[in-house]
Amino acid sequence: MDASEHNESEVNQIDNDDVIQEEDETPEKEEGEDLTEDAEALKAELAKIVVHPPSYEVSPMEEFDQAEFSPSYKDNLPKENLVLQYAENFRRQMVQLYRDRKPLFLNPVNECGVEKFVCTTIRPTLLEFKELYNWDGAAEFVADYLNIEPLKPEYELPKRLISPATVLKRQKGNCFEYSTLLCSMLIGAGYDAYVISGYATKETCLADESRDICPLLKKKEEVKEEAKKKEMKKYTVKPPRDLRSKFELKQDAKREAEKQAEKEKQRKEEEERIAELEKPPPDPYFGLRIHAWVLVLSGKREVPENFFIEPFTGLSHPMDSPNYLGMESVWNNVNYWVNMQDCSEGVKGLSFDLGDPTVWEYMFPNNDKPLLKIPDAEDDLNDMDDEEHIEHEKDNEEHEVEKYLDMPPSWVDALKLSHRDFQMRCPHGKKTKVYKRAKLEKFAHYLMKDGLISRLSVYEDRELTDLMKVHEYYAHRSDKLNQRLTNHRTGQVCENFDPGRPRCLKEHQFKSSAPGPENERVMMFYNEARVDGLQKREETQTEMTEEYSNRDDFLYYKYVEFGKRAKKFGPQETSSANKGRPINKMIQKFNRNRNKPANEDIAELIFHVAEDKIHLSYHTEDVRIAASAREFLKPPNWDEKGAVLTFNPEMHQTFQVDPTLPMNKQVELYEMLMELLKAEEKCRNEVRDSQNEVRNILDDRTKEEAASELDISVYDTERNEKAKKHRRELERQQLEEKMRKQEMDIDYLAPFLAKIGNPEKLSKQQAFSLKEECLADLKQRLIDKANLIQARFEKESQELEKKQAWYQQNQVSMGKEDEEEYLTYCKEAIFRIHILDLRLTRHKEQAPHKYMQLEQKLRNDERLSEFF
Repeated sequence: MDASEHNESEVNQIDNDDVIQEEDETPEKEEGEDLTEDAEALKAELAKIVVHPPSYEVSPMEEFDQAEFSPSYKDNLPKENLVLQYAENFRRQMVQLYRDRKPLFLNPVNECGVEKFVCTTIRPTLLEFKELYNWDGAAEFVADYLNIEPLKPEYELPKRLISPATVLKRQKGNCFEYSTLLCSMLIGAGYDAYVISGYATKETCLADESRDICPLLKKKEEVKEEAKKKEMKKYTVKPPRDLRSKFELKQDAKREAEKQAEKEKQRKEEEERIAELEKPPPDPYFGLRIHAWVLVLSGKREVPENFFIEPFTGLSHPMDSPNYLGMESVWNNVNYWVNMQDCSEGVKGLSFDLGDPTVWEYMFPNNDKPLLKIPDAEDDLNDMDDEEHIEHEKDNEEHEVEKYLDMPPSWVDALKLSHRDFQMRCPHGKKTKVYKRAKLEKFAHYLMKDGLISRLSVYEDRELTDLMKVHEYYAHRSDKLNQRLTNHRTGQVCENFDPGRPRCLKEHQFKSSAPGPENERVMMFYNEARVDGLQKREETQTEMTEEYSNRDDFLYYKYVEFGKRAKKFGPQETSSANKGRPINKMIQKFNRNRNKPANEDIAELIFHVAEDKIHLSYHTEDVRIAASAREFLKPPNWDEKGAVLTFNPEMHQTFQVDPTLPMNKQVELYEMLMELLKAEEKCRNEVRDSQNEVRNILDDRTKEEAASELDISVYDTERNEKAKKHRRELERQQLEEKMRKQEMDIDYLAPFLAKIGNPEKLSKQQAFSLKEECLADLKQRLIDKANLIQARFEKESQELEKKQAWYQQNQVSMGKEDEEEYLTYCKEAIFRIHILDLRLTRHKEQAPHKYMQLEQKLRNDERLSEFF
């Protein structure tokens, strides 16, 4: 109950008393009495004061075809009529006891103009879509699927409440219809949900989110882990003493705290100033705008605490939300409760223990919430005998059970939602929401050709003219793209991909002004799915860095420094672009391999390609503070193929931490140098492969963006063109099979009967003549087929003989390829001859049987059987 109602009722009562007092004190005007000049002037001055009663346009209520609804929509059961009488009696008592309260929302009419109790309008339903099982998915679906119809007028309860089934079909409704549909879905999913009738701000009632931050831009609260203090053991080396002045440290900390406090104060003042500028204008109907939303109580579905759900936005709000200014009543599919608490401070501090009759007045005695028992002042019942007390309680319980009236079942049809409608999500597949310096566009799945399902545009100003960045979300794409972030200020583009791409690309960052290769970019990969374990590749015009994980060779870092290409005059070679940039230096870093000694386990390997040097750094032993290192100079002819490489002691320098270890021999150093040269060549090839992989990825992305394809499930028969083609092919094959069977059943006597004019009745001579002609025709066709097979057999044999004769003549001068070609031809020819021989043999065996079958069919034919 809103505090403004008390003020309004008191004002109205005072005004009524003043009017009555004025009527009593108004002197009767004598007939023929003339007004003085002052009285005339007062009358003229008062005539200038004109008041206009508020007016509003009432749109005509939408009419429905009653033939489309079931009988429960058009009539009431006797139990429903009894509940309506019960509700009317409850309303009458509330009006009598609390005359200053607004009317309760109890029994509006439905689509067919029949009064229905609001509790029976809720139809608990669990739809088959997994996204609607949790409250956030169901709330988001209702907010996106329906269009808003604001209440008219905004300070009066609606006269009609449409059923949730009809709301789903027409895809629009007011706040009460939104809340009823959402509450039906939540109760069906197992939540303890209720519909609330109360008062809210203008922005909430009109779903105006232009002053709110977009939910996608709100940063998630990060849980900061407290740093664990290190336990000081008894024999741990103590840290060095801090010789700095504690006074100076305290003064520095004090000055730093004052600076931070000043900055915080300025920040708060700036925020307050901006909030004051962005504050909405005063609302003349503040505290009077009627609204409905959903309450979810803790307990069921592991809900830890109570919260509100705004049905227009699908967002949750705390129990002290300033968006809601008051509350009149609460109901679900079981009972109806009236709020008896003071709402002068909005919903802050309200108790939602619906079993407490001191703050909630319930309608039906069979309250499913536990009642708060108030002890009586008299304790005389304690002296009553236990047996008599128990019998008395049993009689009272039986009497009360008989007197209680339970809630009738819901009159609403079952809620149904097709898979296609669920995927559309929004009316006509599109919906746009405007937030504070942001605009969110939502699209149905498969509506956009590129798979776009959501686009969030962030602006610098409130007028949404200065675009800063754009978030785009995708689904069902063949290239696995799921998100793209474009920063219009810096030109930076970031693309994210789902697992399943050919080269396991996870994230790609680049500049829109330079999307080609050999430019600044960062690529992240799914390293678990790659053979080389590549996790990250960062590239600039002069450098390339790669990071690895979980490799067998313990490599985790690779760095390449490129030089500038030499400028050449004249026509450019086509192959020069594919050779890549010249390499100046390559660095490889390795993790510790515990199977090797530290002074033999390479930690860093540097190839100074431009200087013809190779530098090695080994891992540091646990008992050392320095690491061993080596440096080799390449031989002068190292890049010549087949050349013998020379080695001398001046080409090697070493720093060995442990002087007691023996020095390497010249042969060992020479073999080590050979291995390093091979490692350098391998590293160079890997760098070229990485450059080629970058080019291939960019080429693939260009083709994918030019013709974006969407993945369609094989079970989606409406959209899957491949499934449609397969189904049409099966239907075509079935039709062809049917036609083939019909052709097989064609009358074999039809051509012979046509020769004699198709007589209605055959004579004996005609019957014998037909039989002989039909058998002779079959015999001739069988012989012709045998002759045809024989001719093909002889043709193949002759060609084989010619090929063999050619081979005998040219056998000496033939090459290996010609000989292999001849042998292949002989094998194929012999295979064809063998097949023809088998076909001729089988035809000879089957021909007599076919002749006998036709003769038997002719004897059994209805037109010829009487003559044979």
